[in-house]
Amino acid sequence: MKNFLLATSLIFSILLSSACVDKGANSGNTSTGGDTGNIKVGVYVDLTGQTSSFGQSTKNGIQLAVDEINAAGGVSGRKIALVIEDDQGRTEQAKTVVEKLIKQDKVVAVLGEVASSNTLAAAPVAQEAKIPMITPSSTNPKVTQVGDHIFRVCFLDDFQGSSIAKFAANELKGKTAAILGDVNSDYSKGLTEFFEKEFTKLGGRVVAKEAYTQTDPDFKGQLTKIRNLNPDVLYIPGYYGQVGIIAKQARELGMNMPLLGGDGWDSPELWSLGGDALKNSYITNHYSADDPNPVIQNFVKSYKAKFNNVAPDSLAALAYDSAKVLADAIKRAGGTDSAKLREAINATKDFAGVTGTISINAERNAVKPAVVLEVSPATKQLLPKTTIYPEGMTAPTGSTLNSNTTMNTNAMSNANTMNSNMTNSNSNTNSTMNVNK
Repeated sequence: MKNFLLATSLIFSILLSSACVDKGANSGNTSTGGDTGNIKVGVYVDLTGQTSSFGQSTKNGIQLAVDEINAAGGVSGRKIALVIEDDQGRTEQAKTVVEKLIKQDKVVAVLGEVASSNTLAAAPVAQEAKIPMITPSSTNPKVTQVGDHIFRVCFLDDFQGSSIAKFAANELKGKTAAILGDVNSDYSKGLTEFFEKEFTKLGGRVVAKEAYTQTDPDFKGQLTKIRNLNPDVLYIPGYYGQVGIIAKQARELGMNMPLLGGDGWDSPELWSLGGDALKNSYITNHYSADDPNPVIQNFVKSYKAKFNNVAPDSLAALAYDSAKVLADAIKRAGGTDSAKLREAINATKDFAGVTGTISINAERNAVKPAVVLEVSPATKQLLPKTTIYPEGMTAPTGSTLNSNTTMNTNAMSNANTMNSNMTNSNSNTNSTMNVNK
């Protein structure tokens, strides 16, 4: 009897071991480099925190792209399956959820985040695991410096900050500027640095630099100090949640100078927070939903149809592009092998996106233009004002331009490997400026 029980136990152990091996093999096919089954892609965004509007837009843009890809047959016959995590807008949570996506969910790539601080917290996890990560919209230069598995499809803060400084000096004729930035945000600190450097280089003077945090309820103390110095422009390199309130309080204090910002302003919630106080404001951004370009308008139409007639902001457009770039790279890589996929993403060139033609350079950054948009609270629109091209990139033939204003300057450069024949879909603007990123 004892021998019978021992034999039975051995047989059961062998069967259990075989079952575990089969399960592992199937899991590998779906998530770790196999050539069959669904392709698991991780997404981490803020869905419940301070920047939840950004997270929702990013999630929606990725979902729309994946739905289109899957409806067309997937990638080489394989469907993409998204695994979405909420990082609550917190750096420590961003790191935790990316660890889960990679170690537990076994995703082959990660898309996210928006806030540069969150991406910087999570990127080392992906780099260590050698899992490619594409951030749709983190613009801090340090992000892709984490390692050779970290990419982005947006421009960088050095280009964005210097571009709005040029606009302030050359288009608005500003001689003095004040800056009110978020002291805890890598995004805001980066833009502050690059704006100040370029504005000063152009002969302007930054007369005040004041700070706040995302949890501050009131900004009148900082604004009063700025008002007393009477700057020509006020640069607010922050996120929509604080910008709307700052704009209102600034106008209440009689501060009527132009307000300037970055892509962090772009959210449907900006209008309710800032209202008419947003008049006479301009921001740098990645695209305009009001651009008549057919590529953009087809995207806007599809997005509105899927998401309750809400117009897609730039975060949604960049997220859409990031998912399409990843799918294109998986196809060119011939599968989801990590090393091959990393190389395929790195080789992305002249990819026709909604936010412009995307090429990834040697530093794993996208080389592409920016647009300056005029904030119109009356119509709740961000209207194209100026397109700013990096040096070596020019407006595509046939652009509708009402001004021949062109400036070639030498600003900070960490992206010199550019293709001068690249085209840009955001071409219907009023003037162009060429700057060296």
